[in-house]
Amino acid sequence: MKILVTGVKGQLGYDVCRVLSSRGIAHRGIDADELDITDAPAVQAYLNEYRPDAVIHCAAYTAVDKAEDDAEHCYAVNTEGTAHLAKACATIDAKILYISTDYVFSGKGTHFHTVDEPTEPLSVYGKSKWLGEENVKKALHKHFIVRISWLFGINGGNFVRTMLRLSQTKTEIAVVDDQIGSPTYSYDLAQLLCDMIVTDRYGTYHATNEGVCSWAEFAAEIMKQSGSSTSIRPIPTSDYPTRVVRPLNSRLDKSCLTDAGFSPLPHWKDALSRYLEELKEEN
Repeated sequence: MKILVTGVKGQLGYDVCRVLSSRGIAHRGIDADELDITDAPAVQAYLNEYRPDAVIHCAAYTAVDKAEDDAEHCYAVNTEGTAHLAKACATIDAKILYISTDYVFSGKGTHFHTVDEPTEPLSVYGKSKWLGEENVKKALHKHFIVRISWLFGINGGNFVRTMLRLSQTKTEIAVVDDQIGSPTYSYDLAQLLCDMIVTDRYGTYHATNEGVCSWAEFAAEIMKQSGSSTSIRPIPTSDYPTRVVRPLNSRLDKSCLTDAGFSPLPHWKDALSRYLEELKEEN
């Protein structure tokens, strides 16, 4: 089997390639400087040349706030770029695994969003990713759509790194406590994606580490596990205005994983512990 991984310079794409390498699976990781996925003829030519059996599509426009003023570019990458990849996969009979997001939901309520629940994205970013999902479904049957949330990994900036950096100079950090979701370690997620791509258990999935928390609870655990004395002051989202309305409820029902025979990811606190160890090794 031969796999093409987009977004290799990001957190998830990097870890997917790490896992594929450890498993001895032939693959190639690419990024925007090697293939502009908004260029349909270029995408088709690239896949015709490499002839992958599957594409794990991690590349995305993820600047959530900036997207509101840069909608054309966001849709070009997340919606049209995804369509180009999916259509090209269909022409060479390759599978595609598309990474989506909790932002396809409105974030209302306190329930766990199921995979078949109606979507209601509130932002340009969320709409662009949802339309990407629709384009994948239209293009080919051999697809996986995997919605994730609150990603952190070794190859890039993320919430954990930000909290650790702020803790070096601050005795207190204010963090919102009314947005609830599941932190997701990109290395754990990559293991699942590599398990998934070698199967034909196609469909839509939710995949995060187990357990839920608020951003403030996540931050407090980061301080605890890292041994920092910096305290976390919980605040409501209304005290921290942003360009985009972020979902208050990012709880994702992951029963779809076990129903399909995939193992759930470890608890997010366990994942955080292993990530902090990885950061120590990096430094």
